[in-house]
Amino acid sequence: MGHPPHLRRARVNRSPFRARYGASPLHLLLTLASFAVALYAGIRLLKGDTIGVAIWFVGAALLHDLVLLPAYALTDRAAQLLFRGRGAAGGITFPTSVNHLRVPAFISGVLFLVWWPLILRQGGHYTAYTALSAEGFLARWLLITAGLFVASAIVLMVGTWLRLRPARKEARAQARARKATK
Repeated sequence: MGHPPHLRRARVNRSPFRARYGASPLHLLLTLASFAVALYAGIRLLKGDTIGVAIWFVGAALLHDLVLLPAYALTDRAAQLLFRGRGAAGGITFPTSVNHLRVPAFISGVLFLVWWPLILRQGGHYTAYTALSAEGFLARWLLITAGLFVASAIVLMVGTWLRLRPARKEARAQARARKATK
């Protein structure tokens, strides 16, 4: 039992710690440090309104698991179906094309998650804390989102063009050969 032969590492020169823990001591140290930072942040967060934070945390988990996860899973499935079987000359298909929708959508979603109070014009304390205007966040977010999708489309088109270039050269060479034989 264990890993297949091509995935097995040579067990030569493995320290007893690595053999027992499965990773280096640095990995363990960084993991413990991240838990310490998370514990510190949790203690600081719960000092204020413990019940409110707990309700928010449970509500966010339920909202994600019951509403958001099915929504973006269905959206991703629809995008996969949209790109299935799409190909160019020569029967070449590009199954990674859906990633050109996933990446900009993910980045746009993270930006929305971070800035949603200002995008939806509910950032009441922003001006008081920063002395900056809270206007224009929606327009900027929409422009950034559009720019991300445009950049992704350009990358997809250039990649498709570069992948099809050898096929076009082959087709031209075959056409020349046919003309020469006639």
